[in-house]
Amino acid sequence: MSPLAVPLGPRDPGPVRPDGARLPARPTTRFAPAPTGHLHIGHLVNALYVWGIAQATGGRVVLRIEDHDRQRSRRAFETALLDDLERLGLIPDEPPLAELRAGRSAHRQSDDPRPYEAAVETVRARGRVYACICARDALLAWRGPGCPGACGERALPEDARGSALRVVLGEGEEPFDDLLLGRQAGDPLVGGDLTLRDRLGNWSYPLCVVVDDFRHGVDLVIRGRDLLDATPGQLRLGRLLGRETPPTFLHHPLLRKPSGAKLSKADHDTAIRDLVDGGAAAADLLGFAAAAVGLLDSVRPIPTDSLGALFAP
Repeated sequence: MSPLAVPLGPRDPGPVRPDGARLPARPTTRFAPAPTGHLHIGHLVNALYVWGIAQATGGRVVLRIEDHDRQRSRRAFETALLDDLERLGLIPDEPPLAELRAGRSAHRQSDDPRPYEAAVETVRARGRVYACICARDALLAWRGPGCPGACGERALPEDARGSALRVVLGEGEEPFDDLLLGRQAGDPLVGGDLTLRDRLGNWSYPLCVVVDDFRHGVDLVIRGRDLLDATPGQLRLGRLLGRETPPTFLHHPLLRKPSGAKLSKADHDTAIRDLVDGGAAAADLLGFAAAAVGLLDSVRPIPTDSLGALFAP
């Protein structure tokens, strides 16, 4: 299928291209897919921002496999996403793709739980960790602080059946600057205290990304606007873990379906591998993604090694 045949919905409002003067010099950024499905056009938008800004600033790209969700992650999807990146010419500076294909890596979350265990121990030593047995539905409606069942006051055992681990972040807004959206401030406790380990025993997304960005030296986090509200909590958790200088953030627009919902891995007609197998060239796909979010006025091919021109000062 031609990428031009992919039905897309309205653009996200707001700026799409950062002021070149605000871009940090030589940042380390990252592309961090979860191997729970195939890469799609929405991932390609993130990739063109990541690699494009790295090219424009002399920065570096770290590739991370975010497979903390052991129930949904599949090694076959990881193999496919590595193949897709290689076919598109999107090669990270760290680690070599061959390292991930060969076996264990510090850039695959499931390969070593010790960094996450150490982080939990750090906040536990400060008296901020508690076990929580609240039902998921109750948590979805909760607006914090704490949790609906006041589990932090009950001193539940951490190995209680069906329990999760949460961290007390503290109240008050958390301000930050976004390279596209400007000054932001948000409540770290939307949905209550952050989860560190879920009831299935998985380390949580907030914990893993904060720990990994810190240990991999990521100082520019580029991701979609669907994660904007998660930033305050992650900033505060990072500070509790000793990250005195937080990363800079850039939350880019999302590609949306005609209904307005964001694209997902369930949208098989936008899968990169299917589009490439159908004859779409990498430059055509990148140009389509750039135009879809407003980085280009019209669709035209953009070679992978020219993405930096989209963000040049």
